[in-house]
Amino acid sequence: MKNQPVIVVLAAGRGSRFQGPQHKLVQDLGSASVLGQTIHHAIESRLPVVVVTNEALAAEASRWVARRDVVVLPEVGSPGGSSLGMGFSIAAGVAARPNASGWLILPGDMPLVTPGSLRLVGEALAHHAVVFAQHKGRRGHPVAFSAELFSDLVQLAGDEGARRLAARYPSFGLELDDPGVLVDVDTAADLAAVRAAQPAVGSDQARP
Repeated sequence: MKNQPVIVVLAAGRGSRFQGPQHKLVQDLGSASVLGQTIHHAIESRLPVVVVTNEALAAEASRWVARRDVVVLPEVGSPGGSSLGMGFSIAAGVAARPNASGWLILPGDMPLVTPGSLRLVGEALAHHAVVFAQHKGRRGHPVAFSAELFSDLVQLAGDEGARRLAARYPSFGLELDDPGVLVDVDTAADLAAVRAAQPAVGSDQARP
């Protein structure tokens, strides 16, 4: 069977804009966390999933996917952690699944992106080198890259992210009837809005 694109869930950031005693990704959405619901929707797309995170969040990620599908990065400021950032996380996720037909980059703080949206973005990769989700003309996530961009992706580092690649190669905006592609959880107000927008994933959906 032809290799599928892989969803790379990014969950290694510090979440410094969120003012609270715990990391934003472990905040409750009922019986799931922000990260848990994001991963759950990724799993429900029936595409392969890999989660790039740090040691502090590895246990939460492992509730939803097998440990082999969790890439744990060193903490910022630790030995080997000087080059960390979104670019480094993307490179680590892509390198962990080098034989995929492409990669969908999904921030872990976007729990409202639907499984259907993820599937449609993955399908569009068969026809475009770079695909990004959009809603009512506004650019959102995930952003997806085809296998031909592997060498570029694994060289990303620091906070560069993948904007440079999306600008260098022809990009296709896939219009979706899904406002969740624009919604992330950066602040306490964002979290309150997400809680109001959608019921939580049931605890029976969690994976050991």
